[in-house]
Amino acid sequence: MTGRLVLGGAPLGQPGDVGPRLREVMATADVLAVEDTRRLHRLAADLGVTFTGRVVTFHETVEKARLPGLLAALADGATVLLLTDAGMPSVSDPGYTLVRAAIEARVPVTSVPGPSAVTTALAVSGLPVDRFCFEGFLPRKGGERRSSLAALADERRTMVFFESPHRLADALADAAAAFGDTRQAAVCRELTKTYEEIRRGPLAELAEWAAEGVKGEITLVVAGASGVPAPLDAAELAAEVAAEEAAGATRKDAIRAVVVRTGLPRRTVYDAVLAAKRG
Repeated sequence: MTGRLVLGGAPLGQPGDVGPRLREVMATADVLAVEDTRRLHRLAADLGVTFTGRVVTFHETVEKARLPGLLAALADGATVLLLTDAGMPSVSDPGYTLVRAAIEARVPVTSVPGPSAVTTALAVSGLPVDRFCFEGFLPRKGGERRSSLAALADERRTMVFFESPHRLADALADAAAAFGDTRQAAVCRELTKTYEEIRRGPLAELAEWAAEGVKGEITLVVAGASGVPAPLDAAELAAEVAAEEAAGATRKDAIRAVVVRTGLPRRTVYDAVLAAKRG
């Protein structure tokens, strides 16, 4: 007798966004594996649900340690409901390891689909949504983050990122350097919650806004590249910057103008200027 693993979509902020199926599974599941037990009790109270199943914590620090017990429960025929703090499990949240282990153990895996910050942010961003990619959280360290963004400079699809509020300003500044100051983006803060805010505009402007301090859960949506960067070599880029300076622009404004005109990352143009000086 084999049980089943159910992935439950938890509300992003408004309990009313989930339907009766999640209420039913919460009330009847034999085991509830949750990221935060306090949030589970709060959600159950908001939904008017009384659950009788066994509750176990399931977050990134205990994820692997919990696998044997949960797999044993599934093998004994239990229904295990996996809930994270918000949105769908496995999407930059705990769940992937349990899903893979359940599949390998030939345990049925299903879901009660619910809200997702990724698709919600895409829908309200005002940016193209016909093709998109989800990049999760950007690296915490500046150098690694800049390298990751530089690798995405030519990505044509709309990009979605999760970001910490205290790293948002740096992430936006690095994105502006990698993609160009005028690349359009949307910062979606506290989606569906009381203080929901959606800021849309060029990356450089959003970076200036975020520098003043931002709080809450952040989903960042960035437009994809509109075309292939102009095929200029380093000498040609340096000449473009020199021409802007000759017209009266500062070095910083000259580099920015070339970045906007060519669509190339700021670092590429800056390195070309340095190479010209060394030459």
